[in-house]
Amino acid sequence: MPTWAEVVFLLCAVGFILALKGLSGPKTARVGNLIGAGAAVVACIVPFFYADLDNIALILVAIAVGSVVGAVGAQRVQMTQMPQMVALFNGVGGGAAALVALLELEHFVAADDAGLDVPVAYLVATAFTILVGAVSFSGSVITFAKLQELMTSRPVVFPGLPIVFGAGILGALVLAGLVVGSPTMWAGIVLALVGLALGVLLVLPVGGADVPIVISLLNAFTGLTVAAGGYVLQNTVLLVAGTLVGASGTFLTLLMAGAMGRSVANILFGALRGGSTLGAGEASDRPVRSAGPEDIAILLGYADKVIIVPGYGLAVAQAQHTLRELVEVLQERGTEVDYAIHPVAGRMPGHMNVLLAEAQVPYEQLKEMDDINGEFKQTDVVLVVGANDVVNPAARTTPSAPIYGMPILDVDDAKQVIFLKRSMRPGFAGIENELLFEPTTTLLFGDAKDSLSKLLAAVKAL
Repeated sequence: MPTWAEVVFLLCAVGFILALKGLSGPKTARVGNLIGAGAAVVACIVPFFYADLDNIALILVAIAVGSVVGAVGAQRVQMTQMPQMVALFNGVGGGAAALVALLELEHFVAADDAGLDVPVAYLVATAFTILVGAVSFSGSVITFAKLQELMTSRPVVFPGLPIVFGAGILGALVLAGLVVGSPTMWAGIVLALVGLALGVLLVLPVGGADVPIVISLLNAFTGLTVAAGGYVLQNTVLLVAGTLVGASGTFLTLLMAGAMGRSVANILFGALRGGSTLGAGEASDRPVRSAGPEDIAILLGYADKVIIVPGYGLAVAQAQHTLRELVEVLQERGTEVDYAIHPVAGRMPGHMNVLLAEAQVPYEQLKEMDDINGEFKQTDVVLVVGANDVVNPAARTTPSAPIYGMPILDVDDAKQVIFLKRSMRPGFAGIENELLFEPTTTLLFGDAKDSLSKLLAAVKAL
């Protein structure tokens, strides 16, 4: 590789670091995203100017097809489907890393047959990339299917699953040892197949609110495989980019697990002993107190302090713009309004932040759980829009509940709670929310966007 190409790759790697830094704040996120995308484009173009490439026509066709699919997908994907898209993109990255490692293994096998010395570190990195990349690919496909409801989102277990999974891990280690000790293509291919099976077995027992956390974990897996591939290929861009993704994905997984009040091991294997965050998912027939938009508008219109708790239902209804208008009207009447954001609200970290930023909600109004929990006792009305599990007191009071131990928003401390719900169907964790039956809770049934529109008109009419 010529020196100029190494310098450009180094600059691209710096661009990825700056992009990650930019994504850490809402005001710099757009610029950070553009910097990262620009660095990736440059990194893909550089090899055409120094490398002796074969099958250039096929490469260009693949780039064109991938670009079209990516552009169309980014334009058409709904905010509610963002986690699924992340899962697919992550899976593609892991699969690509595994395929590249298999191609490199072919070169190492030829070198070994010719009596040339192949560095053991390269073979170890190759075996790691094949195995973990395959796990990431198949596991990401299953998480996509679960979130897209192409299969049940409940944990899927069968008798002997731990034994099969353990045997798969043992077999993978043996095959990886063969790849390192006596490299052959058949060992690499079988290792990839075993990795695909392990990815499926790893994700099948995961259900409910645990699925987005597994996406983050698989994202870290993909990053590590890309970094290992960069080491084998002696490519600075891949090494730095993979390390960034692997490290950030690992930290995010740990933070999300902490927000759920559980360990990563419990999230992955909890269903094997009944510990998944998914209940029966049955709607309750217990009586609740409900009211119409006009009555609830009076509560909101004459409140001194209101806290909004957004959830996945807000994203499904695409009601964020209407919610912002309602908040603006309340503020014009002198009401203090804040948004309470739970770390795992929605289907991925930052889901609600991005959704509200899209509606031009000032970022200063968004308060994290730890910062706002102490304010609920002084709050007149809490308006819960599409959230459920993140305000469920069962996380504190019911040891048998699958979300027991998860830190929640202390909504039940407020003077009045208004729930906007389409029906009495439980949230993503599939368990009943006792807060719905409290005397201080009032429900407004209907589509979130339609209900907010009626509330907006009723508040304006006060």
